[in-house]
Amino acid sequence: MTSNDDILRALGRVEGRLTGIEENVALLRQEMSDEKANAHDGRAVIHKRLDEQVRQISHLDTRVAIGSGADAQFRAEIATLKETVEKNQETVGPALEEWKRMKSIGYGISGLIAFAGLTTGGIVAYASDGAVAALRHWLKIS
Repeated sequence: MTSNDDILRALGRVEGRLTGIEENVALLRQEMSDEKANAHDGRAVIHKRLDEQVRQISHLDTRVAIGSGADAQFRAEIATLKETVEKNQETVGPALEEWKRMKSIGYGISGLIAFAGLTTGGIVAYASDGAVAALRHWLKIS
């Protein structure tokens, strides 16, 4: 039979082991709590990034939709302007041809006036000697 001292010693050892186990369990709980907190923070960062990506994608979709609408509007405006320019060219075409004809006639008239001026200048230069002689004879200047 075992004595009370042996039983108390055995109980002390069991109690010591239980205390060690309790400390280990407390450490494990603390580590698990830290890991939970770290995991929560990590998930929060990931969710924040995902939310930012969703916001950027929706903003990009909005920009693409606006750009597509503006592009279609520009194409419609360009088509309208092209039609207007073609109509104006058809309307103004005869007037432009008439203007070109008048311009070429003007060049011809300017050439004739220049030729007449040169001819008159040549005749005056040629006849000036005779005119001077006649003027001297009429004024009786020797």
